Amino acid sequence: MKVIIRRKEVLNHLPKEIRAGAKIKIGSIYVNRQPLKGLDGEEENKVLSKIMDVPPGHEKWPEKTKDFWASLNLKVPFEGVELDISKDEDGMPFNVMDYIYYQWCKKHKQVAASEDEMKANGEKKFYIYDPQKDLLKKNARVQIKKEADKEFIKLNDNKDKMRLLARVLMNTDPSRLSDLELENTLYDYKEANAEKFLTTCKDENLEVRAEIEEMVEKGVLRKIGNQFVHEDETIAEDTKNAIVYFKNKKNSGQVNAMRAKLKEQQY
Repeated sequence: MKVIIRRKEVLNHLPKEIRAGAKIKIGSIYVNRQPLKGLDGEEENKVLSKIMDVPPGHEKWPEKTKDFWASLNLKVPFEGVELDISKDEDGMPFNVMDYIYYQWCKKHKQVAASEDEMKANGEKKFYIYDPQKDLLKKNARVQIKKEADKEFIKLNDNKDKMRLLARVLMNTDPSRLSDLELENTLYDYKEANAEKFLTTCKDENLEVRAEIEEMVEKGVLRKIGNQFVHEDETIAEDTKNAIVYFKNKKNSGQVNAMRAKLKEQQY
């Protein structure tokens, strides 16, 4: 398994070729008056014993290991530096120094776990790029899109559900859309928001959600912030609780009264 440590591109007046060739490194830092360590405890002893000139338990081991972490630095060229972090069956890294650099970078205050995190935090100057993780994330999005496509195909002969989805997902009055407009609008939404589309398609409370949205639109319910109000009574603090209210048989009398008002508004 391999990862790449990459650096933030510094934009200034210098030519790109010079900026690219600049020697930029991640340097040792101190935390609580001690050099930042990438490894601790038994793992530190196990891994560092492969590169130190004294064994764990030796009187000079604490001094040697402290000096090691205090002097550790990693040069990061413009294209990044690739690290092999794979291990053998016994849990020992195949490339000891690469593994040490990786564990150290994960704790370093200047190194972000992703490019997005680096861009969002001005203190971060480097980030860890994991090709395998990137592939898995992309594949997860592919799988969601495939499932969303399947759900869309199922809607082909279910115009009633399409109207419910249009109301809940896009806060649109579906009665104003032709069947062709409805299908096209939902398709565009699915392409742009596959995960939300899929989740809503599988929502067992879709019909109740749509009913509540229509009641708000027609004035049967008022929405103040996240709260839902019927006449002068707050019936729910948010949508989730509004659904619980509508499904509770104890509230059937008031819910039926609201449904009667909604029916009057529909004609």
